[in-house]
Amino acid sequence: MLLNRFPQRIICLTEEGTEILYNINEQHRLVGISGFTYRPPEARKEKPKVSTFLDAKFEDIIDLKPDLVVGYSDLQANIASELIKRGINVFIFNHRTVEEILNMIIQFTSLIGCQEKGLKLVESYEKKLEGIKQQASLLSYHPTVFFEEWDDPIISGSAWVNDLIEIAGGKLAFPELKNKALAKDRILLNEQVIARNPEIIIGSWCGKMFKPEKVKQRIGFENIKAIQQNQLYEIKSELILQPGPAALTEGLDKIAEIIINSCQYYFD
Repeated sequence: MLLNRFPQRIICLTEEGTEILYNINEQHRLVGISGFTYRPPEARKEKPKVSTFLDAKFEDIIDLKPDLVVGYSDLQANIASELIKRGINVFIFNHRTVEEILNMIIQFTSLIGCQEKGLKLVESYEKKLEGIKQQASLLSYHPTVFFEEWDDPIISGSAWVNDLIEIAGGKLAFPELKNKALAKDRILLNEQVIARNPEIIIGSWCGKMFKPEKVKQRIGFENIKAIQQNQLYEIKSELILQPGPAALTEGLDKIAEIIINSCQYYFD
């Protein structure tokens, strides 16, 4: 069969590839996942965990005899290099924006012979995005939002998170950092956040719980509108910090809900 000429034993080193395979009902081809995979929950139960984000169990990967390993970003370059040296086919994506996430889905599904399924999945996400845009267009006010993905040092949100905030009707507290790919280029001082005076603060600290009380205790933060009006919210990391299906669905819903609730609080 022609389909058998496409990869049949796939390992995904990050969650988004795994979730895509489940969403297009091709999870039977998935033989290994990242230990940081939480979506869908059945993947964590069914599939062997062969990597973290920065490290991999190379012997376990070799034993699984993958014909394709899929990863994400320059941070997985060392893993990719070692696997390539061992004769494994590796494809590393570097998607950072919402548009690039959609492109990645089409590229990945095409790579494994499932382009039609990928196109249908992307169409469903485009419909979702357009629905949220229409909802946002009805807002009478667009609050300023600061998204914090790490606390020490303070690091603002990644490009796709900024895209989703704007789609949901928020204004970015730091629009000049919107497309900065590297976390080190998004480090901020307390004084910079205070100066922008966001009306909403959303936290998603990678790998640990967001603590609003800790944010409130920062020197000078008592002058920020979001602190004064208690407009601090958490979105779980697995819903927003992976550039894939979760961010485009439940992550976006959470952002939209926060912005709508905040608008009602401030202006009703």
